[in-house]
Amino acid sequence: MKIKAAVLNAMGMATPYAESKALCIEEVELAPPGTGEVLIKVAAAGLCHSDLSVINGDRPRPMPMALGHEASGIVEELGAGVTDLKVGDHVVVVFVPSCGHCAPCAEGRPALCEPGAAANGAGTLLSGERRLSHGGESLNHHLGCSVFAEYATVSRRSVVKIDSAVPLGDAALFGCAVLTGVGAVVNTAQVRVGASVAVIGLGGVGLAALIGAHAAGARQIIAIDLADDKLEQARALGATHTVKAGRDNALEEIRSLSSGGVEFAFEFAGSIRALDLAYRITRRGGMTVTAGLPPSTANWPVPAVSLVAEERTLKGSYIGTCVPSRDIPHYVDLYSQGRLPVNKLLTGRLKLDEINHGFDLLHEGKAIRQVVVFD
Repeated sequence: MKIKAAVLNAMGMATPYAESKALCIEEVELAPPGTGEVLIKVAAAGLCHSDLSVINGDRPRPMPMALGHEASGIVEELGAGVTDLKVGDHVVVVFVPSCGHCAPCAEGRPALCEPGAAANGAGTLLSGERRLSHGGESLNHHLGCSVFAEYATVSRRSVVKIDSAVPLGDAALFGCAVLTGVGAVVNTAQVRVGASVAVIGLGGVGLAALIGAHAAGARQIIAIDLADDKLEQARALGATHTVKAGRDNALEEIRSLSSGGVEFAFEFAGSIRALDLAYRITRRGGMTVTAGLPPSTANWPVPAVSLVAEERTLKGSYIGTCVPSRDIPHYVDLYSQGRLPVNKLLTGRLKLDEINHGFDLLHEGKAIRQVVVFD
């Protein structure tokens, strides 16, 4: 079938993207689902810094590529062997398909699936196939999803069924922002009731972590960012304190607020300076968690003696150490109960042909989470 999709033909295009047209809205050919795959009608797709890092070249991917990895949709067609879904089911797309058989999957860590990671790096579906083409040439899939498009063919292992009562515009955020942010708090760090928490970087993932910490019962949540409007949003979502990053006394202010340091510090900015600040505001015996994705060439000198002498823990968190089939339904239930106000993270709804402008806003720090909405 022929569909419209946002295609990235080359990385590193100049900003503003609305002028350089980094993403081209093109008519492409989408093949039907093969064995173990499904066709979904995309309802909403979120604009994420992980997309932006491919557009600007920080995270190289094979070109050309149909972009987009965070979405909700409705099942339109089932490939052979898919028996646990039906046409009309509402689903959330997950950007690491899990094979269920490799060592990480067998250990209950599907976010680290090895065949899934290999397929994502190669620009294919989990099967190794590409179902998109343009002008007779194959197009690469973005993280097995490619959901800045009217329809998407994906692996069955890239979708999780959700309650059809959940608004699909909100549901899109559960596939990345919520999985990553909330998961970093409850899975990676296992924040307990009464803990002190700091969150650095208040984009969609950072604010998702903040509402996750609030739901988990943290007694102190310090929100840290460069933008005043994001700090204001953090206060509205449950932050007990806010600190503007970049000020000369920011470190001392955070330490003072937390009586010497927080038990859990989370970094979502994808910045070495932010990671360094997160480590410095973590108390003795505390945990620093990073889920930001800096350029692959970035390095950070860790004060090694502090890991031993202060019994520090430094952890990475990828997709919130999630088990998507378990976590997404749980988070959706919390959302439905009003305990995870995911809808408050949305700052804009766009049409597909407005997507370059949307990425300009994201690049400039003027948006938290925007979604492309398909009629």
